Amino acid sequence: MPTSLPTPARDTRRPGSRSLRPLSGVLRQRRPAPPKKQDDTLPAETRAPGPRRSAVVASAIYVDGVRTSSHTRLAETFRALRSQPGGMAWIGLDRPDAQELASLAAEFDLHPLAVEDAIQAHQRPKLERYGDTLFVVLHAARYDDAAEQVEFGELHVFVGPDFVVTVRHGVSPDLPAVRGRLEADPQMLARGPEAVLYAILDAVVDGYAPVVAGLENDIDEIESQVFDADAEASRRIYDLSREVADFQRAVRPLRQVCHALTQGFGKYDVDAELQAWLRDVVDHLTEVAERIETFRGALRDILTVNATLVAQRQNEEAKAQNEEIKKISAWAAILFAPTLVGTVYGMNFDVMPELHWAYGYPFALLAMLLVSAGLYGVFRFRRWI
Repeated sequence: MPTSLPTPARDTRRPGSRSLRPLSGVLRQRRPAPPKKQDDTLPAETRAPGPRRSAVVASAIYVDGVRTSSHTRLAETFRALRSQPGGMAWIGLDRPDAQELASLAAEFDLHPLAVEDAIQAHQRPKLERYGDTLFVVLHAARYDDAAEQVEFGELHVFVGPDFVVTVRHGVSPDLPAVRGRLEADPQMLARGPEAVLYAILDAVVDGYAPVVAGLENDIDEIESQVFDADAEASRRIYDLSREVADFQRAVRPLRQVCHALTQGFGKYDVDAELQAWLRDVVDHLTEVAERIETFRGALRDILTVNATLVAQRQNEEAKAQNEEIKKISAWAAILFAPTLVGTVYGMNFDVMPELHWAYGYPFALLAMLLVSAGLYGVFRFRRWI
């Protein structure tokens, strides 16, 4: 594939590597530096002690879009790439350690800062260029139907003139499916590392669609919970709001990454079809970002409605309790009146009126009854009982 950059006076590329057009102005021909020792590339304390499983998930050499060889060890891949003029290496790694990335850094002249980011992970989506190597960080997402929650995975991609290295931290995206789809379309894969990066971006953005559908379904369920006075609604609104915020942190910077890739179209002669396909990815990503904004607004509204309904229910409960307190207080007052009359006539004094009165006892009972009836009438009129 011809390059759009001026040809240097002396070709210092590794034997067998081919010249590719830069991706949106960030790729150019690579001048390999002398191999570095592992300890010069990465600090010793970052290397994992003891033996571990190989992080190489898939490693293959492609010529004109066709796989010519597959390897299980990085050293074999390097030798095969050197012996294949015009070949491209596509290496997939899953949570590699410092030693494995050190060999890649020495072979492909990867910048130590990018290698450190790929080991430690927990990076925000971004696009950086170190010399002639493009370093892209992507956040993939997957919706777990059983747990009804979103799982995020981090993917680091190194793209050079004749190689693509993917470093995955998490279960998504499905890179074997991306590789299979590209291998089934040799014409697309023949466009080189640019096509591989596009396919990975497309897979990551396509993976957002089930997440959007799952979150939308969760929001519908939360609305039902809120109006059904479910006690767990508030907690679920909070958890879902955090998931939507995390999802937005994965999508929003990716729009900037895609913008950085497309802004060089007018300056560099990038393949026209790749331009169109990348714009299609940007369109899908924009739609996802708009849906996320809608979700955040809907969750804010649901949270407000839930708070209003909770306050309303509390007011109704307080009102009901107040009515009960009124009834209890009214009957307590009615029962207190006879007690008060009985207490007065039960005092032991020698000189008291009506002690020797023949109608004293009926009079006391009548007083009790009249006072109680009067209080009952008053409380009944005030609708306390």
